[in-house]
Amino acid sequence: MDKTWMDCPRSSTEYQTGMQSFLDFAFSNSNNWTILCPCRKCKNGICRTRNVVLEHLLWNGFLSGYTKWVLHGELMSDEIHAFQNYNDINASNNMQEMLHDAFRMEVEFDDFESVPREDEGERPCKEAEKFYRLMQDAEKELYPGCQKFSRLSFIVRLLQIKCLGNWTDSSFTLMLNLLRESFPEGAQLPKNYYETKTILKDLGLDYKKIDACKNDCMLYWGVNESKTRCETCDEPRWLKPEPVQAEHGVPSKKSKKEKNVPAKVLWYFPLKPRLQRLFMNSKTASLMKWHDEERTNDGFMRHPADSPAWHTFDYHHPDFAKDSRNVRLGLATDGFNPFKTMNVAHSTWPVILMPYNLPPGECMKKSYFMLSLFILGPTEPGNNLDIYLQPLIAELKELFEVGVRTYDASSKTNFQMRAAILWTISDFPGLASISGWSTKGEYACPICYGWTTLTRSFDGTQEHRDAPPYLKGSTVLDDIKDIDNMFGKNVGDQNLPYGWKKKSILFDLPYREKNLVCHNLDVMHIEKNVCDKVLYTLMDSDKSKDNYKARLDLQKMGLRPALHPFVDERGKKWIPASSFTLNRSEKERFCKVLKNIKVPDGYAANMSRCVHLKPRRIFGLKSHDSHILMQQLLPLSLRKLLPKSVRSTLIHLSRYFRDLCSKTLHHTKLARMEKDIAIILCKLEKIFPPAFFDIMVHLTVHLVTEAKLAGPVQYRWMYPIER
Repeated sequence: MDKTWMDCPRSSTEYQTGMQSFLDFAFSNSNNWTILCPCRKCKNGICRTRNVVLEHLLWNGFLSGYTKWVLHGELMSDEIHAFQNYNDINASNNMQEMLHDAFRMEVEFDDFESVPREDEGERPCKEAEKFYRLMQDAEKELYPGCQKFSRLSFIVRLLQIKCLGNWTDSSFTLMLNLLRESFPEGAQLPKNYYETKTILKDLGLDYKKIDACKNDCMLYWGVNESKTRCETCDEPRWLKPEPVQAEHGVPSKKSKKEKNVPAKVLWYFPLKPRLQRLFMNSKTASLMKWHDEERTNDGFMRHPADSPAWHTFDYHHPDFAKDSRNVRLGLATDGFNPFKTMNVAHSTWPVILMPYNLPPGECMKKSYFMLSLFILGPTEPGNNLDIYLQPLIAELKELFEVGVRTYDASSKTNFQMRAAILWTISDFPGLASISGWSTKGEYACPICYGWTTLTRSFDGTQEHRDAPPYLKGSTVLDDIKDIDNMFGKNVGDQNLPYGWKKKSILFDLPYREKNLVCHNLDVMHIEKNVCDKVLYTLMDSDKSKDNYKARLDLQKMGLRPALHPFVDERGKKWIPASSFTLNRSEKERFCKVLKNIKVPDGYAANMSRCVHLKPRRIFGLKSHDSHILMQQLLPLSLRKLLPKSVRSTLIHLSRYFRDLCSKTLHHTKLARMEKDIAIILCKLEKIFPPAFFDIMVHLTVHLVTEAKLAGPVQYRWMYPIER
């Protein structure tokens, strides 16, 4: 192919003709509507559409030195023979990728070992043998000499056509018989639909559908599996089917094939096979021991394994810590609306687990997340979440006390794998559902609850003693150990200790009370709420915390007389201007900075879409927008705006969140931050009205304490879970 046009001027006919031929060639070898842009600016680093690539090549020119278009479908001379059947190999790669996804692995196909021989080590466990059997089917020819399909890829394609065409099981079996007669002798085809499912049953992970009471009172699981009515509310297990009307209005008889439909269903995905699959590949199995064999121990915290919470767990359970392959997990849950922007009130709750044994670049990847429970809506489980956690807690208890036989591909040996939950991750309302502490009202803080009721002790006397210790699981258990839980939507008020709604089912785990951190405060949502409060108050929007009622609070408390509201002779209420509110011209300058600011690609979303210059308003910020605004853009936008005392305090608050979200933490820096946030909050109290200081602002003082115990926040916030 002639490529001399690449050195011609961009305005020449040769360059433009050659550019069009390149685009035709590149998109003919692409399975997508985008390709890597080879202009001098993008440098094959960003995928773009044809029109955008055309524009970039005209304006920026073609990347010099890129004469072999290997990223756009051109083959090297010594690879042409090996890749002459490109489509066949691509189809095989699809099977490999499918197996990678199913077995939670991100490695090259060549890294998978075949089943070890007797002289190479122990035989794999049953779960590992299933995987190796599938890998053999992915490489086995459909019939002798077939290069287009493997046995596994052909069966998967047939089942896909069956689903798309709504074939019956019997018609699928007839099709298999016809194909077996028409294919050459030795074709590796199943005999019927049942055998086809038997071949592929090991590809997908097992799941169980557990019936539940529609009022969230109980699960029909374990000893209650055979019951047909709820023990608490006496509601039936099954929905009443609507009678089918015959032609003359007479209800028809029930069909023999008609099945009972449960009122509510829990989808449960067993944890053991998912954990076992982490050790079926030698590379992933080696990474699961990274925290013990390769972690740098220099006093800095870069990973949960560097934290006191991890070390405390090892101290209390030395038999568990003895084998570095035992898995430490985090449990995250939150509700979402599966209908997105549709006007439907619906809340579905997944429960997700993530392994912390992996190195920092791997353990929070989506490919290693494990969906354990899927709680269907339409209403959230709320305080009844423990009902749905029962199967998972039972399996976690067994995994800690007994373990499960697992094959380690890196050492080619079997070992007894155990697992434990270090902590939970959720937003603040979700923390109430999983911990049992009510996060509403004046005593909403789950950490200060033992001190907020001691009003007589806070009499203005200066306190020079150390702060009270962080709340531990054993302290909580002493307060709630006598609670007898009652679940269900129809359960009335119970006589519970103040602030508690239940005894969390997590305390059924034998190690829970020894954990240093039981439930994490979500930095993502706290930062989002604090940023919104600051922004809306500065902009004096409808959601501002500085309003008439807030000024009445100041008047009642006898604070800042200059800001007290008044009523003129016409009876109209007035609020004096405050030092922390931007005036008209300052709002315009503030909005222009955010509207016109430029950031690197991938650094942040297009924040200008949320900034509206004419009405001087900012709304529609997502959590990550608030994250970038709070830590990076707010100090820049507030330059030469507001009084120095207000501006400097907000800049210090921004720096606090920026340091808190650092990927590397040190105890000396955290000790300084712990002092800084107390001073920052005191300064904010001298600036903003009391209504500004709700529970979210208060929780900022506890974030650095949690970071000292549990390590960097990147492993304990909701960003990777919600994405």
